Amino acid sequence: MQKKFVGSLALLLFVNFLIKPIWIFGIDLEVQNQVGSDAYGLYSAVLSFVMIFNIVLDLGLAHYSNREIATDPQQLARHFSELFMIKISLAGVYFLVAMGLGFFLGFWSGGAQLLLWLSLSQVFASALFFLRSHLTGLHLFKWDAVLSVFDKSLMILTAGYLLYFSQSGIDVQIFAALQALAYGLTAGLALLLILWRVPYFKPHFRWMKFRKKLGRSLPYALMIFLMAMYTRIDQLMLQQLIGNSEAGIYAQAFRLLDTFNQPAYLFSVLLLPMFATLISREEPVSDLAKLSFVLIYVMSLSITLGGVFEAEELMAYLYDEHSEISSGLLQILLFSSLSMGATYVFGTMLTARGNLRELNYIAFGGLILNVIFNALLIPKYGARGAAVATLVTQSLSALLQFRLCYRLANLAWRSSFLWRFLAYSLQALLLAYGLSLLEMDWYWSLLLIIGGAAASVVLWRLLPWAQGIELLKQRLKDRSST
Repeated sequence: MQKKFVGSLALLLFVNFLIKPIWIFGIDLEVQNQVGSDAYGLYSAVLSFVMIFNIVLDLGLAHYSNREIATDPQQLARHFSELFMIKISLAGVYFLVAMGLGFFLGFWSGGAQLLLWLSLSQVFASALFFLRSHLTGLHLFKWDAVLSVFDKSLMILTAGYLLYFSQSGIDVQIFAALQALAYGLTAGLALLLILWRVPYFKPHFRWMKFRKKLGRSLPYALMIFLMAMYTRIDQLMLQQLIGNSEAGIYAQAFRLLDTFNQPAYLFSVLLLPMFATLISREEPVSDLAKLSFVLIYVMSLSITLGGVFEAEELMAYLYDEHSEISSGLLQILLFSSLSMGATYVFGTMLTARGNLRELNYIAFGGLILNVIFNALLIPKYGARGAAVATLVTQSLSALLQFRLCYRLANLAWRSSFLWRFLAYSLQALLLAYGLSLLEMDWYWSLLLIIGGAAASVVLWRLLPWAQGIELLKQRLKDRSST
């Protein structure tokens, strides 16, 4: 089982790192270059809007089904038959919420087709996530890995043809429709795989029976909703307060922030079961927390410093317009990735501990603070104000989560570690500044800054290399004996 899981996890990481960069830089970014910041700004605002209310489509059902089926795979048919009709009902509620609020926000007048197609894509995306949770519950990890990038692969083929080979080109309505089609086909394939394993399928609605169990997942649903609100609402507020073009410029920088955060996010996926196991065994989590925090911080800081010092050249290379403005936004947003990386560690630890009430308080506070800062800064400073609001909100949330973990989990981090941590940060900053002054092409400078900042962590003994080497030897020994 362990070998199967590790092999499937490696496949999952491989296909995601292979396909998603092509999707982000070859398709999504190129769409913005072709349609312009104004049209893409409306698209990004509507997308943020429909993603904020995505939680209505799930309400914790995916986590519930994953846990229950993994415990007893024989329950697959009964659980799937019960939950199928609930998912359809939630999809209806979601459409009412999205269309109703979209009308009041003015999307019907200028982006009705976008609202329709992107809402439909969220329905299919949620269905896919729900169906994949059944596949992982059945330990069909390889199929889950394939489905995790199947929709993006379809988009690369269809949208890629229109972008690079068709004279007709593409617009945001067609782009949104292709997304809905890709999600729909992928969800359909996942449904066929599930029905292949279900001995009988009799959809029925038993809300009263499920309501009590659903209540256990609602705190998770609330946390996801609040975090989605204060990470996505900035683009929506930009479009509503300033206009489509400013939201499109902001999307240029936010796309790179989202991309650079993906490795840290994958770390958090691995950390959750590891923290949960240690906590259930009443074992200390301090060492794992320190190791994971340093790894994510070094990775985030290295990319941040490279992006900050080479922002102008990088954005000019990627985008056809507004690169000077978006490069300044990127410099601000990249520093927020340090806080986001810390959240992936400490927020994950609090989730594993079951401290959802405290997490929801922090997330709710972050939402209120983000809305206030955006409301004050966007009218005066535009996208730059939204970037500052994101940086402040993410930093305060990360500090509160760290403080809570330090108190609840008894993180025994010595003061010497903290001083070495600060010294490494300062040294990496000075090294990056020095490398940026060298006369070389910007891409070589970017790579040198990232590599130099990452490698210099060795000088400060922040990572337990001896334990890592010993663990690697033990893993190789176990592998050779099997």
